Amino acid sequence: MTAPFRSPRPARRRARPGPRRRPPGPRWGLRIGAVTSVVVLAASGVGHAVVTGVESGIGRVDAFKGMSDRPGGGDGLNFLVVGTDGRDKLTPGEKQKYHLGGAPCHCTDTLMLVHLSADRDRASVVSLPRDSYAEVPAHTDAVTGGQRAKHAIKLNAAYAEGGPSLTVRTVEHMTGVHIDHYLEVDFTSFMRSVDAVGGVDICTVRPLRDSYTGLDLPVGKSKLNGGQALQYVRSRHIDGSADLGRMQRQQRFLAALIHKITSSGVLMNPIRFRNVADTMLKSVRADSGFAANDLVDLGQAMRGFTPSSSEFTSVPLGEVAQPVPGVGSTVRWDPVQAPKLFQAIREDKPIAVHRDRKEPPARVVDVPPGQVQVQVGDGGDRPGPAATVTRALRATGFASPAAAPATAAPAAGSSPGTPPRTVIAYDPRWDRSARSLAVALPGAELRPAAGRGPVMQVTVGRARQAVQRVRAEAPPQKPGGISAITGDEAVCP
Repeated sequence: MTAPFRSPRPARRRARPGPRRRPPGPRWGLRIGAVTSVVVLAASGVGHAVVTGVESGIGRVDAFKGMSDRPGGGDGLNFLVVGTDGRDKLTPGEKQKYHLGGAPCHCTDTLMLVHLSADRDRASVVSLPRDSYAEVPAHTDAVTGGQRAKHAIKLNAAYAEGGPSLTVRTVEHMTGVHIDHYLEVDFTSFMRSVDAVGGVDICTVRPLRDSYTGLDLPVGKSKLNGGQALQYVRSRHIDGSADLGRMQRQQRFLAALIHKITSSGVLMNPIRFRNVADTMLKSVRADSGFAANDLVDLGQAMRGFTPSSSEFTSVPLGEVAQPVPGVGSTVRWDPVQAPKLFQAIREDKPIAVHRDRKEPPARVVDVPPGQVQVQVGDGGDRPGPAATVTRALRATGFASPAAAPATAAPAAGSSPGTPPRTVIAYDPRWDRSARSLAVALPGAELRPAAGRGPVMQVTVGRARQAVQRVRAEAPPQKPGGISAITGDEAVCP
């Protein structure tokens, strides 16, 4: 990755309770956390003349008011990024078109813990399920003004009861991670921000439809405008994965947004930047620790940022539908794996396996490779290629038995023996599995063969057959129980 820009100005420090070491140089934490709330574009690196003019558009909130007994600090910086369901500034037509009817709950629709490593080379994004079982500390109710004792709630309800401060306190208590900054964005600013950067490309391996949000995406690549992007990150009724699937889509969208911002030239064009920033900052709120100097430094630093610098995961879960009297159905964090994840954050360690930059990222497929049964054979008397392909398919996760003689017929127009290119014979009833296998074998011919059953028969052709790494949409399980992907594995190929 390109070496980060180092501003000649000393970084400004903000006083906070308890000892905590802040690394030198520009504050890079906003480059990921603020991408989530799209504040980061306020720091395009074009200098104070532009940034000072848009800084006033950022709403301010005292997210750390009256806080004490906080977790100790570690290396790096931590941000709590929340998305609220505010929609007051949307037109009636927009609300109807994008299925935003009804009164907002004034709660956090999305919560993400963002960690920036001390060496400025890695940003870790951890999604916190909004229905997580939580116990909020004693506090003053934001609505009634009365005192409330410690009690159980869903995590997203902390915002309704005590605003940003109670949300930060609750997350710190649950994770043991010290929060340095708070960023908040609502539906309105999210939509306007996506439109301001010209839309974002999203790829999907299956049709995505949700009647609750109005989402309707075909297979392949789609450019989403602000309203469509909001439908995409809000949808919870696409399949049985519910909120867990929604968090994965949010992570993929964030990776795609990072890619769009850093590759589109927005950060290098003062005129375009000013137009984008003016649009985006009107509905954003942040803690009072952000200032023009920080935004300038961060914009300059972001010039060398790429999606491969980021990594994404969700809190490992134990029970996913535990009823709690007076609260409803909640999800419980895994009592063993979740603490390991937050320990890694505190200790500034990576949470994903970062591949060699020269190795292409794995392609996402519809059916997890471990569920696809494959048998590989040579097309003629030439020994060897089938065994090589078999090993490669096993390495990327396919359920592949030992290499066996092929039974697929040669391709039309070819002589008996080895076909000119690899052939995948499959039962049409398992067409999704066949298409997933075809992604792993670029250039292979799909040939339906009724009655074959669930086993895919691969006949290796005369041309050298490459094997592409593939994975399911859900991130792979890291040893120790934490599933994570890097940003470049989430964007469109």
